[in-house]
Amino acid sequence: MKTILICVNITKKLSIILMELEMQFIAASAQQSVLKNTKHKNQFELSKLTLAIRNILLGTSVILMASPTSVLAETSTSNTIELQEVAVTAPAISDTQSVNGYNAKRSTTATKTDTELRDVPQSISVVTQDQIKDQSVQSIADAVRYVPGVQAAQGEGNRDALIFRGNQTTGDFFLDGVRDDVQTYRDVYNTDRIEVLKGPNGMIFGRGGAGGAINRVSKEAGWDPISQIMASYGAYDQKRISADFGQAINDAVAFRINAVYENSDSYRDGVELKRYGVTPTITVKPSDKTKITLGVEYFKDEHTSDRGIPSMNGAGNSSLKNRPYKIGDTDQFFGNAALSPNETETKAFNAMIEHAFDSGLTVRNRLRYADYDKFYQNIFARNSVTNAGTVQFGAYRDETDRENLINQTDLMFDVKTGSIEHKLLFGMELAKQETDNKRFQPTTGSTNIPGSTGTQPASNPFVPTASFAVLATNRKSDVDVTAFYMQDQIVLTPKWQAIVGLRHDKFETDFTDKIANQKIDVSDNFISPRAGLIFKPVEAVSLYGNYSISYVPRAGDQLTSLTITNSSFDPEKFINYEVGAKWDVNPNLAFTAAVYKLERENVLIADPSNPAANSILIDGQETKGIELGMTGNITDKWSVIGGIAFQDGKITKDILAFNTNGTRNPGSDILKGAELAQTPTRTFSLWNRYDFNEMWGAAIGVVSRSEMYAATPTASQSTILPGYTRLDAAVFAKFNKNTRLQVNLENLTNKEYALYAHNNNNITPGSPITGRATLIYDF
Repeated sequence: MKTILICVNITKKLSIILMELEMQFIAASAQQSVLKNTKHKNQFELSKLTLAIRNILLGTSVILMASPTSVLAETSTSNTIELQEVAVTAPAISDTQSVNGYNAKRSTTATKTDTELRDVPQSISVVTQDQIKDQSVQSIADAVRYVPGVQAAQGEGNRDALIFRGNQTTGDFFLDGVRDDVQTYRDVYNTDRIEVLKGPNGMIFGRGGAGGAINRVSKEAGWDPISQIMASYGAYDQKRISADFGQAINDAVAFRINAVYENSDSYRDGVELKRYGVTPTITVKPSDKTKITLGVEYFKDEHTSDRGIPSMNGAGNSSLKNRPYKIGDTDQFFGNAALSPNETETKAFNAMIEHAFDSGLTVRNRLRYADYDKFYQNIFARNSVTNAGTVQFGAYRDETDRENLINQTDLMFDVKTGSIEHKLLFGMELAKQETDNKRFQPTTGSTNIPGSTGTQPASNPFVPTASFAVLATNRKSDVDVTAFYMQDQIVLTPKWQAIVGLRHDKFETDFTDKIANQKIDVSDNFISPRAGLIFKPVEAVSLYGNYSISYVPRAGDQLTSLTITNSSFDPEKFINYEVGAKWDVNPNLAFTAAVYKLERENVLIADPSNPAANSILIDGQETKGIELGMTGNITDKWSVIGGIAFQDGKITKDILAFNTNGTRNPGSDILKGAELAQTPTRTFSLWNRYDFNEMWGAAIGVVSRSEMYAATPTASQSTILPGYTRLDAAVFAKFNKNTRLQVNLENLTNKEYALYAHNNNNITPGSPITGRATLIYDF
């Protein structure tokens, strides 16, 4: 009888334990369903299981008390209890859900490990999917509009170009952490979010990343079904439609496809845009520990290369502190739009496999193959408008073929040494990039259009024809990169953390100038360190300091800038010192602050003592700044994105200029103290969305910056782009769970302003008041 009572007590305790476990599971499931919008099927199935087990246990107690003899008899004949096998199933949970709202909390790009942004000692801004949709973002330039410390540049009207902390780049673009560096415009139809990392990032990304880098995170197939169509129509006959469809094929395989088509005109006369793309992806999870993603992309972009408008000389034809010419004539095209076509075709394959071993080691491998075919031709203003009202024009045609094959392997595991925790990363990157580039122009040695055709009145700046008969450049570049890196994220105490990392890149370039019949082989070795320290006085606040270095090889952003003169020189070096703070005011609102100094070394100039034969390296540039940012929800109805940045970017030593024959050209000197190109001393942005009820919402945004130079001024030439403040707005309507409509308006006050530039005489005027309506339908 004593044994029976013990059994009864055990079954009662087991029943109580199961009830407690069930309550904990239900609470956890409820929390996850809020965060990930998961269904409660798994909760329901487990509840049935625990109820059945509890009934069995309680039934056993009753039997023990009612028939002790039979139970003892059964026990005496058998000591083994056979339980029926029960299968517990639950639907697979997708890990590809977009960030909810404007406030992203984690990134796998900044450290190559899944880390809270609060624990990364670096200034990072994330443009989430909700922000992309709310602001009707359709380009990289649109995406960084509300990011402090980052400016979009014109890029000669044929490519994305960004300026991070005073440093312009066309090559520091990445897709899921893998380089995507051809000079083109990128669409965001297949992008879940955009991560903007500021400061040198050589330890993570390798060469480049001098002032920062931008990473697009792909939309990935998952087990949360999605079926969405977005259609937009706007001013200047903008027409665009995109589709996003995905679902599970079975418990182990999911499929997703994104597609876009656009056919639009512009507020600029003769400027057109046509593009279409498709990106199917598959995610495979053969087990809980293994994940495979495969995707391909085909994207075709056709548009007009628009170099904007020139500046205008001052009194006496002075070319100092010029201003944009008739910035209010926003539609006037300088050159010939019909003779300025731009086409880029991208074919790419992406693969990722990740496996977690029972030992705690995780291995991840990424592969990207991309084939880019680009062609563009343009006729553009080469000089400012003279006091006589004329402007000189130039022209050229450029053809680029590039193949990238890049593979990354990362090994990650956690260890403890006493009370100190380590998250270790060891990795290798192998890359091969082959580039063929040709350029044709009107005459030998110059892009100038000769004769009377090349000089036109600014009142009617149309160039009827141009020759592209002379082959000016014919270059081939083969680059092989072998890189090894390691990183340790250290938890010293609950309040102190550190991150240290080191990367070695062997950068081998085989460069051929086919016109000069010159072949240059260069091998560079880059050592890129990173060290950061984090202090967390409370869990929601982190104070940090960070030191990092990046290098830009002499081959340049696009790997085609080697010459006999510069091939033997050390790469440019960028050193960043940064301190900052990150504060999660609540789970949905974050403040960030950063103070930094970015130094540029090894700037190549002609040797003043023997300019015709020699060049030297100097330390010539410095940017200091403060960045403040805010993202998230002030209330459950009020969402904000805001930032303010103060920058002081200057040349620190005179950069002397010489003619090709070695004689001095003092008018082209860049003097000490000159301000950096397109680096305004102040920028400010603030976007507010307020939801009045479940159906209606509205937003208003302001973008403002101080005046800046279109190009770094020389002793005799400079152009100032005046500062401006622009107001934007949006209205949102949710008619039912499937149908939403929004209207976005830009430049509400019809402000006349210069949006950005490429140099002193290629300036893009901002659009007058414009808008577009977007219908979003989930089916």
